[in-house]
Amino acid sequence: MKQFFKIVFASMLGAILSFFVLLIICFFIIAGLIGSASKEQVASISKNSILHIGLSFPISERTSQNPFENFDFNSFENVSNPGLNDIMKSIDKAKDDNIIAGIYLDLDNITAGLSTVEEIRNALIRFKESGKFIISYSEVYTQKAYYLASVADQIYLNPAGLMELRGFSANISFIKGTLAKLEIEPQVIRVGTFKSAIEPLILDKMSDANREQTSVFMGSMYDHFIGAIAESRAVNKDSLFAIADQLLIREPEDAIRYKMVDQLAYKDEVLDILCKKTGVSNEKDLKMVSLKKYKNVPSLNISTAKDKIAVIYAVGSIEGGNGDDQTIGSERISKAIRTARMDQQVKAIVLRINSPGGSALASDVIWREVELARKIKPVVASMGDVAASGGYYIACAADTIIAQPTTITGSIGVFGVLFNSQKLFNNKLGITFDGVKTGKYADLGSSVRPLTDSERLIIQNSVNKIYEDFTTKVADGRKMPLEEVKKIAEGRVWSGTDAQRIGLVDVLGNFDDAVRIAAQMAKLADFRVISLPEQTDPFSKIMNDLSGDASAWITAKQLGEQYQYYRQVQEALKMQGVQARLPFDMNIR
Repeated sequence: MKQFFKIVFASMLGAILSFFVLLIICFFIIAGLIGSASKEQVASISKNSILHIGLSFPISERTSQNPFENFDFNSFENVSNPGLNDIMKSIDKAKDDNIIAGIYLDLDNITAGLSTVEEIRNALIRFKESGKFIISYSEVYTQKAYYLASVADQIYLNPAGLMELRGFSANISFIKGTLAKLEIEPQVIRVGTFKSAIEPLILDKMSDANREQTSVFMGSMYDHFIGAIAESRAVNKDSLFAIADQLLIREPEDAIRYKMVDQLAYKDEVLDILCKKTGVSNEKDLKMVSLKKYKNVPSLNISTAKDKIAVIYAVGSIEGGNGDDQTIGSERISKAIRTARMDQQVKAIVLRINSPGGSALASDVIWREVELARKIKPVVASMGDVAASGGYYIACAADTIIAQPTTITGSIGVFGVLFNSQKLFNNKLGITFDGVKTGKYADLGSSVRPLTDSERLIIQNSVNKIYEDFTTKVADGRKMPLEEVKKIAEGRVWSGTDAQRIGLVDVLGNFDDAVRIAAQMAKLADFRVISLPEQTDPFSKIMNDLSGDASAWITAKQLGEQYQYYRQVQEALKMQGVQARLPFDMNIR
């Protein structure tokens, strides 16, 4: 027995020591991550350097301060991919930087939304005003990659490569069958003929109304896409439509024949061309600087002005509480707007929105702060890839709304959804429920029984009231008659181009246009831009990642491309209550 206790005690001691050793190792790893995240790697670049732009990574609105997000566990290095804000700053900075000779677009698959790509493309067009060169090369030009490349002075394609130009397609995943297998009944109450966000829950294909609106706004975006390429490549627009429609570019030689690329070349040949352009003898002497490094090169024109324009980033689904850098928490964003409103040095606000919407209540909380801010100083809403439903709700109080032609917006509609999981618990898990209540509606919203007719009517009335409130606020903000707003509402989704035509958007333009207009409205000649809300500090972010976010990261790694379907089911089951939200995932390819 004595020997037994010795062994048990030794095992316990070993386990405790191992735990503390692992704890110390984790501490040093975390400390290293925080250090690498906070330590700016200032690049040392030489004259005649080339800004090397590759975009084969997810592009967020702002460069993430999360050390785990871009951490490579194979090399134990923090690969900090730049966000759209730093990509834009780097291209604009390179335009006036005498050390930068030109840009090399080394393009692959681009996963960013079309309006994000449009922002980068516009920055490249501004860069060309400097007279410096832009050279593009790829083994495979996807449509978004080619859209960027089309502004280049010369476009090179690998002789065995591929160029895609085939038109847009939008795919919506429907999970009615999934819910049926789980015996979960979605109980939906909505307002708006075109409010299609709930269709994936109750249908197995698109409704006629949804098919119509999707065809219209996607057609508008595609028209802009083709028109911009035609202008850059000096190709007839109608011819380009025909080339794409008939899929005439099937081989690399076809891309040459139809003037989509300038030359078929291998990468070493393109590098030789870059050598000649920068006056070096061989590839070894070629000076390349990546976006990751160049973003840390100090800007030549750093303003020290006292006056400020606050850019408030509202990114992700809208929900109550604080949220984070990927979700719009009503408390966090409201606080940021309030801070900017009360700061006397902030003379104007730009609300940068990239959101499909979410909670109607949370959207209204944010709308209120925008309304209060507008009474004191100019507020400009700048729309990214999507600013629809709740995303449009928080924009409609702004003085001026700016969108890209390819922005998905509108979707002025409301729906409520409650999931009845009674059969799931009864039939799948063998769990039944019983209880008592002191009032007829004491358990209204219960997820373990279906709604009664009177309960459904109560929720319908609530949804109707919120819809009336939503459309009234749009009418007031847009200075339009309520009847006119209701004609273009009904939950219908619009492209940025069509949204401007019907009065939901004032100006078609990019983020820089929004800042410029805000400065003009505030009568500012010199100013500096600040970003709000402050991003989560690295240590707090790591603690969160080690808990909830870590499991999501592992699941995403395991499921790969199929993770989107898992996430969609999760998002659907979280949609309790009244929502102002766009359809789940609409991937335009």
